[in-house]
Amino acid sequence: MARNAEKAMTTLARWRAAQEGGGQQQRTRRPFLASECEDLREAEKWRNQVISEIARKVSQIQNAGLGEFRIRDLNDEINKLLREKGHWEVRITELGGPDYARVGPKMIDMDGQEAPGNRGYMYFGAAKDLPGVRELFEQEPPPPPRKTRGELMKDIDADYYGYRDDDDGVLIPLERKAERKVIKEAVKQYTSKKLESLTDAEDCPDNNTQTEDEEEDDEDSEIMLDETDERSEVQRFMAHVPNIPTQADIEAALVERKKNELLQTFLGE
Repeated sequence: MARNAEKAMTTLARWRAAQEGGGQQQRTRRPFLASECEDLREAEKWRNQVISEIARKVSQIQNAGLGEFRIRDLNDEINKLLREKGHWEVRITELGGPDYARVGPKMIDMDGQEAPGNRGYMYFGAAKDLPGVRELFEQEPPPPPRKTRGELMKDIDADYYGYRDDDDGVLIPLERKAERKVIKEAVKQYTSKKLESLTDAEDCPDNNTQTEDEEEDDEDSEIMLDETDERSEVQRFMAHVPNIPTQADIEAALVERKKNELLQTFLGE
């Protein structure tokens, strides 16, 4: 007869052992729903198993050479396992265990990043550099802050309303130059019209007298321009306080005040 060790190595014995092991493995498989677990220690064991699977897949997704489709599948699996981990944490809390959602470590979730406008779905490793995903993480520059009404009023002073524009010494010479130009053009138009009227006249002496009048008018216009220049120079330095008292007025006011003080001292009210 064959010995027991030889019997155990037969094909039939190995097949039966595989069947018994598979049945035991089926009995110890992680429940599909966390609510089916009634034991706290089992729930913690399944949670730890989910965490180990997440860590393994997170390390795999760091490899950018896996290809776009494999990276997307791994990222979907990691998000699915994260949701399952949350279900087990809720079940552990219901069974009287610790609240891992509040006090548990967040090391696994640190590598992931949520896309703006897509709450709950995270991208890990090379998935953040996929086409279409990279644009989601590109942040637009923030708009410049708007100034309040008080900040705008700080920059408003007399210069904002055009006050003291003539005191810089730039505008007045330009205005004077433009004024002389306009006056010369007006005089030229006047003389041309007068010459046209003179050409129509028949008497020559009268024409000579009129040409002499025109020369006198030109001289008068030049004198008038010079007077306007002198007047503008005088008006350039105008005082903004009306009726400035002279030295004589000040002395008279002091003498009058001293006289009133002496009268009040010796004569009384």
